[in-house]
Amino acid sequence: METLRSRQTAALKQLLNLNQPFTQSLAVEPTWKLLIFDGYGQDIISPLLNVKQLREAGVTLHMHLNSQRETLPDVPAVYFVSPTESNIQIICNDLRKSMYDSYYFNMIYPLPRPLLEDLALSAVEGGIVQQVQKVTDQFLAFISLEDDLFMLSRYSQTSPYSFFALNNPSASDESMNKIISSIANGLFSICITLGVVPIIKCPKNNAAERVAEKLDQKIRDNLRDARNNLFTQENVRASHLNIHRPVLVIADRSLDLSTMLHHTWTYQAMIADILDMDLNRIRMKDKNGRQKDYEFSNEDKLFNSYKGSAFPLVVDAEKPNPPKKPVEMRNSFGFTNVKRYVPPI
Repeated sequence: METLRSRQTAALKQLLNLNQPFTQSLAVEPTWKLLIFDGYGQDIISPLLNVKQLREAGVTLHMHLNSQRETLPDVPAVYFVSPTESNIQIICNDLRKSMYDSYYFNMIYPLPRPLLEDLALSAVEGGIVQQVQKVTDQFLAFISLEDDLFMLSRYSQTSPYSFFALNNPSASDESMNKIISSIANGLFSICITLGVVPIIKCPKNNAAERVAEKLDQKIRDNLRDARNNLFTQENVRASHLNIHRPVLVIADRSLDLSTMLHHTWTYQAMIADILDMDLNRIRMKDKNGRQKDYEFSNEDKLFNSYKGSAFPLVVDAEKPNPPKKPVEMRNSFGFTNVKRYVPPI
């Protein structure tokens, strides 16, 4: 079964293979290359690909965009960076210096038109227009930690996604709009990676609604664009679009959804959650399908003794003949020293 993590890993391997389908066949030797990333690109790659896997993809050297880098005129360079103004200026300097043999620019999220024009101008100034092979928007603005767990940005005390940043009363409208756009970009990247058009649900009159509206508009605009529809590319399964439409719930940061989606593991709480306990009574069907009432009173020793205990402890206590511990079993058979009954090998 394909997961978000596996799809993002496949997308990274494809961009490392110069945006060609990646194969692990020993008969096909990979093109050796240099990988250049910024901090966000490094955070995305780190949980998914180790050094060995980068080598298998043909990466002989990986470097940070802001590090001191030497000119390697015979080596193709694959960039995986955020299209920020500062990053684009560094890349423009690389183009003017003609540092590498060829250039494959992979933007984590869409590259704005003015910055694309800056790249083109720098390539002309460096006389290396023919060496710029591809400029691709990868839509990978999220970090996959597990098959079903991701985050939009690495945690830090100054993170724009922190609870303090989202609820700061002194935050300007411009900064809040930037945060909301960034969240919508990340969620849009997830939809593109999975190849699904979700049904979006959110509460009203808060930041979650603004994120949902912006994400909805992004998806609708892309579906209307027949030439650049990202949901109809070859790597997207049609069944995901026509049948499997997951529900995307966007909640306010102050709402802890995980608490509501998990049952408490104690005996009394599980009975209340699952069996609709009312006035200390529950109604269940027996094996013959007949309704039967159960009452929890002060005379119920099991309930009173274990109502705050973890459910496995209740199961063990209810077993008619709980298994004896190994030491008790040995003593009951009269074995005080097990070693002397074991024949030598």
